[in-house]
Amino acid sequence: MYVLYEDSGNFKAEKIFSQADSTMQVESESGKRSKIKSASVLFQFDTPAPAALLEQAHALAATLEIDFLWECTPQEEFEAATFAADYFGHTPSAVEKAGLIFALNSAPAYFHRRGKGKYRPAPPEILTAALAAIEKKQKQAEQQKEWTDELVAGQLPEPIANVANTLLNRPDKNSQQWKAFEAAYTELGIGPEKLLLKVGAWPHPLALHLHRFMSANFPKGCEFPPVQLPEIRTDLPVSDVIAYSVDDDNTTEVDDALSVTLLGDDIVEIGVHIAAPALALSRDSELDVLARNRMSTVYIPGHKITMLPTELIQAYSLEAGQLKPALSLYVQANLETGEILSSVTRVEQIQVRENLRHSALEDSCTEDLLNDANADIPYGEWLRPLWRFAGHLSRQRDERRGKSENNNRIEYSFALQGPYDDPDTPVQLVPRRRNAPLDLLVAEYMILANNLWGGLMASHDVPGIYRSQQAGRVRMSTHALPHEAIGVPQYAWSTSPLRRYVDLVNQGQILAAAEHGVSARLVAPYKPKEADLFAIIGGFEAQYSIWNDFQSSMERYWCLRWLQQNEVRTIQASVLRDDLVRLEGVPMVVRVAGLPECERGDIVTLEIMGMDELTLELDCRLRETAVASE
Repeated sequence: MYVLYEDSGNFKAEKIFSQADSTMQVESESGKRSKIKSASVLFQFDTPAPAALLEQAHALAATLEIDFLWECTPQEEFEAATFAADYFGHTPSAVEKAGLIFALNSAPAYFHRRGKGKYRPAPPEILTAALAAIEKKQKQAEQQKEWTDELVAGQLPEPIANVANTLLNRPDKNSQQWKAFEAAYTELGIGPEKLLLKVGAWPHPLALHLHRFMSANFPKGCEFPPVQLPEIRTDLPVSDVIAYSVDDDNTTEVDDALSVTLLGDDIVEIGVHIAAPALALSRDSELDVLARNRMSTVYIPGHKITMLPTELIQAYSLEAGQLKPALSLYVQANLETGEILSSVTRVEQIQVRENLRHSALEDSCTEDLLNDANADIPYGEWLRPLWRFAGHLSRQRDERRGKSENNNRIEYSFALQGPYDDPDTPVQLVPRRRNAPLDLLVAEYMILANNLWGGLMASHDVPGIYRSQQAGRVRMSTHALPHEAIGVPQYAWSTSPLRRYVDLVNQGQILAAAEHGVSARLVAPYKPKEADLFAIIGGFEAQYSIWNDFQSSMERYWCLRWLQQNEVRTIQASVLRDDLVRLEGVPMVVRVAGLPECERGDIVTLEIMGMDELTLELDCRLRETAVASE
């Protein structure tokens, strides 16, 4: 004796091995035994054998016309086995009963299940709607298949072209366009980005990189809404110092300037002057919210997305010849001993005499010339005292760190001779040693200001955002802690308020300390132990990481373009570790498959086999055996 039963929506026919009141054991053709509930059994039969029954019943079901069945069935709930006798006009065989059940079950739009072997025909109006939905779905499937076939063939259907800008960042995965697109790149075995490039949805990888970043981070564009700038304070005292700024050629946000005033034999007053946009940004104001949403200016070769509106930057940037508000740190020091005699912070107005550029000064401001008191160098009366005292500051930090910083690695800036979004724009890699005198000089005074202003906040019990390093771990916090790598007792970013939100927040706190002294903690924008400061730290670290990752990827892209534009086929590289090398003359680190064991610093010659501007990968192989570096 055999039985036909349902198991997880499937029909099975097997031999009865044993039977109880509510269960039975059945045995498959392979001899496997299973325990099933009697309630799942549709009917028992003697012939044919289970496999034959299933085969013949499915064949019979395929011949039954569903429309005719629907017309024949009672309009109320019915038993399939009972209806089989009416339909076939005789006592149905096991194959006929099973075939009818299979046919009814295959047409859920026509027949609604009401339990084991029971069905009810769909009312005419419901059937009409269901059939229309099925027809619509079939047409959609056909349309999707047509679009998929076009994409696989390298063509871009217009409906998919219309939504191409959403397919990478925020696709509607229920749409026909997405389903067709997904099916196409799955069939081709490539990523979605490569398919979009293949069919011309994007003209080149650069456009895709830029779109992906902008749609994820600036879906409404990066333009600021119209803003009303507060009145610039003109009640501040005017300083009569002679100050200069030193920046890269493409700098438009002049955050800082330096001044030197001779007070006597080897006694000088050095001023570190920082643009003061925090004077215009009260906490949670419209401008503050705009800055906090971005957290930092975004930099990529040939382009930037500013943290602050252009109007505000222009109002507070320390442009030469214009009287601007500034937060100034004045340090009186002994140039002979390097001793800091006193320091004071003032909120004032200054007029920078000139915005100097690295490119105009580098050749004439070498370390030898700066150390030679008789050498004629431009701005010598300003540069030499700054250089002498910067040397003291550097040596003092080395003593605290227990070692000297000796980083001679060359860094590169990217000079694009055309639009940043055109891959054919010529790109130049401009090298500069990291420890060039002008860089060292400016860096020392920024470190000095970040250190002393961090101490000022701490001494007035005004909270700030500090960067610290202890036991090799760098972190941001609201407490003044040592930064061992830099060699200072505390370090609070505060010298780039036009470009970095943490600096802007800290500047507001420093302004309170400078203007209100012992009562600063009562009037500072942020009070001790405020949770919002921790939220700013978390938000800044997350956003800053995204901006830096994008900058790194775009710099890597333009490195690949530089290699192509200069038709570089072979290149030297220094080994970092294992198969990781740093290219010479190009700021890129790549992996070289099959690189033999080398020592760190060994020089190898590589042959460039290819590159992928989408994945930003450079394919190289070893051309010459590694040569030990000297």
